[in-house]
Amino acid sequence: MKKILVINGPNLNMLGKREKNIYGDKTLEKINASLNVLAKSKNIDLEFFQSNHEGEIIDKIHNLNNKIDGCIINAGALTHSSTALHDAIKSVEFPFIEVHMSNIYARKESWRHTSLISPVVVGTIQGFGEDSYKVALDLI
Repeated sequence: MKKILVINGPNLNMLGKREKNIYGDKTLEKINASLNVLAKSKNIDLEFFQSNHEGEIIDKIHNLNNKIDGCIINAGALTHSSTALHDAIKSVEFPFIEVHMSNIYARKESWRHTSLISPVVVGTIQGFGEDSYKVALDLI
């Protein structure tokens, strides 16, 4: 059985409550539950981790080196600002797929148009809401 970590970064615990016009009305818990059903049908064991703290996310990545088969990551705003997260992803042996519920290149804020982690992940899936996670699960 494949073991995959799903990381959600800062403010993603607020899904279903914030900017529903961008992210929809489903909570992170509901998205995770739906993803878990899909994973079980594919014989994949998922572990979910959400943190609003960059260091906790980095520690989680480091601590799971050689213990998982891959990671799906929605780093939230850390995508655009964290060289430390870039380096953490680069430092481990398992593959990452970057996901975003919105299309970061279609967002109004120009600072969202850059991903510092894209150069160190296998691929990026964005703009498909919660389905971005499901597509990543199919591909990892």
